[in-house]
Amino acid sequence: MRSRTAEWFETKIKYEKTMEDGQPKKVSEQYVVDALSFTEAERRITEEMSAYISGEFDVADIKKATYKEIFFSDAESADRWYKAKLQFITIDEKTEKEKRSNVYYLVQAGTLPAAVKNIGEVMGGTMIDYVIASIAETQLMDVFEYEKSVKKNIDDKPEYEQQPEAEA
Repeated sequence: MRSRTAEWFETKIKYEKTMEDGQPKKVSEQYVVDALSFTEAERRITEEMSAYISGEFDVADIKKATYKEIFFSDAESADRWYKAKLQFITIDEKTEKEKRSNVYYLVQAGTLPAAVKNIGEVMGGTMIDYVIASIAETQLMDVFEYEKSVKKNIDDKPEYEQQPEAEA
């Protein structure tokens, strides 16, 4: 289980999909991408979907996501996305009253109980008191993280800089 903070955008793609019976059907699917702006979000989802959709498609909607972080899972069965509302509990020092602040997260899991477990794994490493106020399965198909292109090892040198060993 890992979590990642970024600027997340929810996108909606519309296209004609060939169903299992061979018939074409117009569908609308939701995806999430991280990007710096609406323009970059549109570019990123267009690039990502071009690899999966052979025909034409439209980016029908883009909006900033309300969640602060995404909790990813490496479990093979984690094929669903859940939106969780957590309430962080603090005590106001002046009034000594309990204060709750709401924060939204997107959680990857295969089932609702697994989503709750994943939240516990991530939040268990913190000292923050919280409660899960709500959790619900979303219609999201997938989340596309920004990945840096090829990472180079600092020790790598181009071939022309490598010196042949001197013969003895």
